[in-house]
Amino acid sequence: MIAGAGSGKTKTLVNRVAHLVANGADPHKILLLTFSRRAAKEMTSRVRRIAASVLKQHKVHLPWAGTFHAIGVRLLKEYAHVIGLKPSFTIHDRADSADLMNLAREELGYSKRKRPFPQKDTCLAIYSLAVNSGEPLGMILATRFPWCAEWEGELRTLFAAYVKAKKQQNVLDYDDLLLYWAAMLKDKNIAAELGSRFDHILVDEYQDTNRLQEQILLRLKPDGRGLMVVGDDAQAIYSFRAATVRNILEFPDKFTPRAHIIKLEQNYRSTQPILAACNKVMESSKSRYAKNLFSERRSQQKPYLTTVADEAAQARYVAQQILKTREEGVPLKEQAVLVRASHHSDRLEIELARHKIPYVKHGGLKFLEAAHVKDVVSVLRWCTNPGDRVAGFRVLQLLPGIGPSTAAKILDQIAADGGKVIRVLKRYAVPKATAEDWPAFVSQIASLRKAENWPAEFEPLRTWYEPHLLRLYDDAEARAADIAQLQQIAGGYRSREQFLTELTLEPPEATSADARATQLDDDYTILSTIHSAKGGEWKIVRVLNVTEGCIPSSKATRTADEIEEELRLLHVAMTRSKDQLELIVPQRLFMYQHNEQDSGYVNSTISRFIPDLVHHTFQRKYWDDSRGQPPLGQTKWRSKRIDVATIAEAMWCLKKRGEGQ
Repeated sequence: MIAGAGSGKTKTLVNRVAHLVANGADPHKILLLTFSRRAAKEMTSRVRRIAASVLKQHKVHLPWAGTFHAIGVRLLKEYAHVIGLKPSFTIHDRADSADLMNLAREELGYSKRKRPFPQKDTCLAIYSLAVNSGEPLGMILATRFPWCAEWEGELRTLFAAYVKAKKQQNVLDYDDLLLYWAAMLKDKNIAAELGSRFDHILVDEYQDTNRLQEQILLRLKPDGRGLMVVGDDAQAIYSFRAATVRNILEFPDKFTPRAHIIKLEQNYRSTQPILAACNKVMESSKSRYAKNLFSERRSQQKPYLTTVADEAAQARYVAQQILKTREEGVPLKEQAVLVRASHHSDRLEIELARHKIPYVKHGGLKFLEAAHVKDVVSVLRWCTNPGDRVAGFRVLQLLPGIGPSTAAKILDQIAADGGKVIRVLKRYAVPKATAEDWPAFVSQIASLRKAENWPAEFEPLRTWYEPHLLRLYDDAEARAADIAQLQQIAGGYRSREQFLTELTLEPPEATSADARATQLDDDYTILSTIHSAKGGEWKIVRVLNVTEGCIPSSKATRTADEIEEELRLLHVAMTRSKDQLELIVPQRLFMYQHNEQDSGYVNSTISRFIPDLVHHTFQRKYWDDSRGQPPLGQTKWRSKRIDVATIAEAMWCLKKRGEGQ
């Protein structure tokens, strides 16, 4: 099913499941695969409502609805003894995986090379892409990480050491959940057994699947019988996660007879003029399912194609328009500003602050990435799996007087003693600085090792951790609220193992500090990268920097496939709008260079995706308030006189760059 943007894909999928149940399908033999736990829950709930109101069935239960990774965990636990896994394995999130990669990197001595070896996050990104895409390491380095190509031999050695460490510690990372599942299905007996367990398999967002996920489906249902996938090739924008649009484009030809194709082209979100522009822009795509989005929502208003002098003018213009449309009755929450890269909104954020316009920027720190949350989760993980060296390394260093060297020695002794954690801790001679806190720590670990009373065991853990929280972090009060929130979340799970697994697979989005930021005002506008905006919709959408080098990004124009994906990114941004769409084109952009003398304003050109032949689908607009603009045509501009506001702006931008944003 090729479901165009805003065509009611979720509703269709839900009704398909309800239709199957109504026609006698066993809900326990339906496998519904989604890309978020929230989507799985929503679909299950809607199926139940339909069953109750239309089918008069009040107890429809879909036990096999969930994400690829969550279903993978269940099956790997079930078949662990067959495929050489211990059922007690724990799962590392991305940060923990990077830490384990770094431990292997340190042990191999790569961090001490004269020439800088790739950092842990880069190494993990290369490894993950290789696992999920199935491409040879050499090809991945040549096309995605050319600056790391000289280290190919060392990276192979590092990845082998990383895999060995995971096996020794009985841990899996995200990629393993798919890798082991796909490998398990190479056994024809297991594949036949699992394939017969499910009469129907339905997959949401199929354009976002990678090669491993495709292999899993084809091995479960090699003849395609009972298999249905839903997606939109025009919204395939996650190749950096190893997703490949080829999966959905080539799906029909994987089977004999060929898969049946159904297109959903009626859009229920946007006005017809917006869709006319979207359709015209997508005509230049060379690899797609041809479809013509249409809507019954009529309007005389075409999307705007607005030209401004530069990024500063763009920021002033957008802030002005946000206030203007708010006065006209459009809430801030119904207005979104989308950007190709997070830093493209830096100037606008300054301008919004100047006008006291509240906003929320999507893509901030995730809950599970916060240091204090990871502290508590690591204690639980280490007590569940003493072989988890990354978790144990973090936990031991929570105590005063224990650094990396001492923590490593303690973990080495535990490993040598067959994982007898408490025995080693009780006899270990800790430094004087640790002596006062050590008995309480050993007692807490011993209590958690028994794992007898979940979730009640969380309260004493929280009580033990709070003094360390006060000692380790300045903003302890805000962080303590996160631990309280974590305890509330823990209460919703029947076991510690389930809590740790699902928290890692589907973590909450934001820390309480971030959540409070969104509650400072009843209304706030939305800033978001296009990638983060996928799935969202707003009455008014403004897209910044629709210029060459930004959309498409200058870093994503090396191959035809990359350019195609950049085109799809713009399509995703445009189709988020319900009533009003505006693409903004600055005539000049400030280009940062490593050499300060080479930095300055350069003239820009409109994106190649908006050629002259599509301009008739837009209403052209020019805006220039002529405040502090460099003269048109001047490619470099410097001012000898710098006012306080400019200095503050520069310092703010430097701070954002230092934070990696």
